Amino acid sequence: MGRYHPRTTVLNRPRDRPDVPTRVHEVTTDEGWDEAVPVLRQLWSHESEAFVRSWREEDDYRLFGLYETDEESSVERDDVTDSETLVAVAGVSIQRVLHHERHLWVHDFVVDEQRRGEGFGSELLEWLDAWARDRGCENLALACVADNGEARSFYESRGLDVWGHVMEREI
Repeated sequence: MGRYHPRTTVLNRPRDRPDVPTRVHEVTTDEGWDEAVPVLRQLWSHESEAFVRSWREEDDYRLFGLYETDEESSVERDDVTDSETLVAVAGVSIQRVLHHERHLWVHDFVVDEQRRGEGFGSELLEWLDAWARDRGCENLALACVADNGEARSFYESRGLDVWGHVMEREI
């Protein structure tokens, strides 16, 4: 059995690396999660691996991986080759809480630290827009830690606007 669910999309190449073909796979298998958890923990380093893995059991949580691939495997296909390298992940769910409109909530968005600045984040964000639009979503939304200016600048440069503030308290 392959590492990923057979829902695969071939993408345009990242703007900063026109020679690099990529694909997005929904991560659904144990092997796929084994590969994705270390990338997710770059954002969630303060949480245990077991906690991060538990998100897989959440009813509406879906995890997508952006993979760099070689030219031969860049054609549309359902199986995955060993030549693909995970470069970014996005954990998402479709909700109706903000504005009471159907939207894609991005719970987790992480480009591997060693691959940041190569255009993969922009590419995955564009893919998420299209995926959400195909499912009737009106918006893409996420929360960004207040003191993470680098992430906020990235999101704003990609057309995301600050709509409000996330307020919370521990219970």
